[in-house]
Amino acid sequence: MTIRNLEAADVARLLKEDAIVLIDVREPPEYAAERIHGALLFPLSTFDPHALPECGGRSVVFHCAAGVRSARALAACRKAGLTHDSHLKGGIQAWKAAGLPTVTVDPATGRTLDRR
Repeated sequence: MTIRNLEAADVARLLKEDAIVLIDVREPPEYAAERIHGALLFPLSTFDPHALPECGGRSVVFHCAAGVRSARALAACRKAGLTHDSHLKGGIQAWKAAGLPTVTVDPATGRTLDRR
């Protein structure tokens, strides 16, 4: 299986163009603490490739914290006969390192901070 490793800037551009559906395969506490705006949560611990949403012609791109779990999700998709092949190289860590915005929760107030 060949994995397409997409750079954070490319994923950001594709999201802005509405050309992809970004799937976050981290666990719910990780997603709740910080996430990429627009990413849908499908935790790897309960991952079912056939439960992924209909994407209306858009490509699916997976991401996790650093790239390991998203590669596992891609392998599960291939095993299930799906053709998804792309993930965010370096995960949300690479996204933040590129200076791209995330959605977080202020632990002091519980307020959502969306830095788009």
